[in-house]
Amino acid sequence: MAEGFQSALTEREGIEQPLQVNPNLVRRKRRILTLDDYVQGILKGDRVILSRAITMIESANPAHFDMAQAIIEGCLPRSGKSLRIGITGVPGVGKSTFIEAFGKLLTSMGHKVAVLAIDPSSERTKGSILGDKTRMESLSVDPDAFIRPSPSGSTLGGVARKTRESIVLCEAAGFDVIIVETVGVGQSETVVKSMVDFFLLLQLANTGDELQGIKRGIMEMADMIAINKCDLDKTKAELAAAQYRNALHLFPMPDSQWMVKVMLCSAYTH
Repeated sequence: MAEGFQSALTEREGIEQPLQVNPNLVRRKRRILTLDDYVQGILKGDRVILSRAITMIESANPAHFDMAQAIIEGCLPRSGKSLRIGITGVPGVGKSTFIEAFGKLLTSMGHKVAVLAIDPSSERTKGSILGDKTRMESLSVDPDAFIRPSPSGSTLGGVARKTRESIVLCEAAGFDVIIVETVGVGQSETVVKSMVDFFLLLQLANTGDELQGIKRGIMEMADMIAINKCDLDKTKAELAAAQYRNALHLFPMPDSQWMVKVMLCSAYTH
């Protein structure tokens, strides 16, 4: 090598690395809330306390169980006055985008909307991304809306272990429309049906036919079926709607005598 040659591959002396943590950082301890703080905060519509209360009832720590039960009991007298809507569908059908558009419509009509978004938990790491809120940018900053993502954990059925209790807390906080967004589901995730007043099933074109009416499952649980993303191909969406209407004729009439509707929609174009 020629004398004085400088190679970029030569190791050079580095600079001193800064500390990973700011030495002036002072961690403030969170104020421990009493039962009265929780209940009164929820009844006043304090969203921070509502969020902390939902975290408390979702906690698997045995030390939190008694407090969680007491919070629920304190909120029960103010619950039961909302319209509960369950929204389900296969992964990628557009549930979060639909709720964004639908929620903004409801708040513009003067309603207070709470969204309980259930996110699937990994079977390997047991963690959840809780990313449904990223598709609800406008609704998440709406003063009349509250969005709470929760992990499904080991609970099957499309909902979380404490979704019923979370609904009670949101009702006590003054929200008159509660939307439960399930995880991306298949044929048998129908637990949410027993929690809500109205069960909406979102579907896509080219994903079913009359045979679905014989298979039963989630199809016979729905109060309405909406073919979402009809803006992509309206002809195929209309064909899918006709196929689902034919499938629904194979179901026995429910006790309520409600005729299930099949409609087209596009959350993207509102």
